[in-house]
Amino acid sequence: MGVQKPGRSSSGASLSKRTGNKLHRQSLYVDQKRSREKEKREARFRRKKEENKDPELRRSRIEKNQPSSIDKKRVWDGGDDDSSLGASIDLVALRKRRRIQQEEEEQKALEAVDSEEEEDGQDEEDSMLGSDDEEEDDSDEEAAAKARARQVMRDDSLAPSVASTATLDLTPESLVAKFPSIFSDDRPLEPKVLITTSLNATIHDQAQLFCNLFPNSTYIKRSAHKYAYKYSVREIANYAANREYTSLVILNEDQKRISGMDIVNLPSGPTFHFSISNFVPGKRLPGHGNATNHYPELLLNGFKTPLGILTAALIQTLWPKMPEFEGRQVVTFHNQRDYIFVRRHRYIFRDKRASEKSAVGADGKEIKGVESIRTGLQELGPRFTLKLRRVEKGIGRAGSEGPSEWEWKAKMEKKRTRFNL
Repeated sequence: MGVQKPGRSSSGASLSKRTGNKLHRQSLYVDQKRSREKEKREARFRRKKEENKDPELRRSRIEKNQPSSIDKKRVWDGGDDDSSLGASIDLVALRKRRRIQQEEEEQKALEAVDSEEEEDGQDEEDSMLGSDDEEEDDSDEEAAAKARARQVMRDDSLAPSVASTATLDLTPESLVAKFPSIFSDDRPLEPKVLITTSLNATIHDQAQLFCNLFPNSTYIKRSAHKYAYKYSVREIANYAANREYTSLVILNEDQKRISGMDIVNLPSGPTFHFSISNFVPGKRLPGHGNATNHYPELLLNGFKTPLGILTAALIQTLWPKMPEFEGRQVVTFHNQRDYIFVRRHRYIFRDKRASEKSAVGADGKEIKGVESIRTGLQELGPRFTLKLRRVEKGIGRAGSEGPSEWEWKAKMEKKRTRFNL
C-alpha cells in the first residue's frame, strides 16, 4: 500500500472535492452546481405557492430582506440643540418627539381638570341642602369657565398632531432669527438672479446654461482687459441690489471647467460656497429635450438637519413661488450623503401598459387611485452635483464678520455614517 500524503483524507466525502482527476473533478463540480440550483429553484417555487395562499408571508419577507445601506446606518447627534449648524439632528424626529411630549402634557392637564371637577361635584352634593340660589349661580359659572378652559386645551392639542408635508415647516426659531433674510415672508414672488463668473473666466457657454436653469436671470461677463478695473464681489453685490436683484450667482472654473458656485443672498448675505462636479450639459444627454420658458416645479429631498433646512431655503429663493404646471417641468435637488444631485426633467402622465407594474409608494404598496397611470420622464439638463463647502454670514469671506458660520473639513468624513445635511 502506498503512503498517504499529509492533508489528504481517504473518506468518500472529501474524495468528491479533492479528486486528482481533472475531468472527474469538473464533472463533480457541475453536478454539485446543478443540485444546488435545483434545490434553490424548488425552494423558490415552494415559497411562491405558500405566499400565494398567504400574502402576509410575502409582505413580511420583503420587510425582513431590506438591504443594509449606509443611509440606513446613519447616526444622529444626541440632544435637542437645533440652533447649531454643525449639529446632525433629525428635525423631523425632533418635531415628532416634541409633539408627543406636548400632547402628553396636555393630556395630564386635562386629567387634572377632570379630577378637580369630580372633587367639586362631590363637594356640591354634600352642601346641596345648605346652598342658596346665588351659590348655585356661582358654581354654574365656575363649571362653565372650566369647561371652556378644557375645550381650549383640546382645541390646541389638535394642531400639533397634524403632520406637515412641507420640510421647511420644521425650521427652528433660532435658525430664523440668525438668517432672517432667507426665511422672510416679504420676498418677491418672482426672484431676480444675476449670474457672473470669476475674474477672467472662459466658461461663458456653461454660464449661459445656468441662465436657462434659473428663471428671470441675467448673465454678465466678468472677464476684462488686463488694464480694466476689476470689480470685487461686494461691488457687484451692491450693483445688483440697487437694481432689485434678489440673488447673485458666481461660477468658478478650474482648467477651463466649471468647478464651483457661490450663491449670495442680496442685499447683505449670507453666502453659500458649493463645489460642482460631474457637470454635463443638456445637449450631451441621450434622448434629452429642450426646456421651455415655463416656471418649473421645485423638489427638495433629503434635507433634514438645521444646515440642510437652511440650504434648502436658500435654493428655494432662486425659483418663483408659483410654478407653471402647464410646462410640466420639475427641478430636483436630491441630497444623499451630503451630495446634492441636481436634475431637470419634463414629465408626462400616460396609461399603464399591460407589461408594466403599478406605481408603489415608499412602503412598497400600490398607490390607490393611480393603478392605471404611469409617468414618463425626459431629462432636459444640465446635470451636475453640488457639495456644500462653506457658509458665510455676510457677502463673501472678506465681507463677513468673524469666522464662517459653517465650513466643511476633511475630518467630517472620517465617520461614514454621520452626515451634515
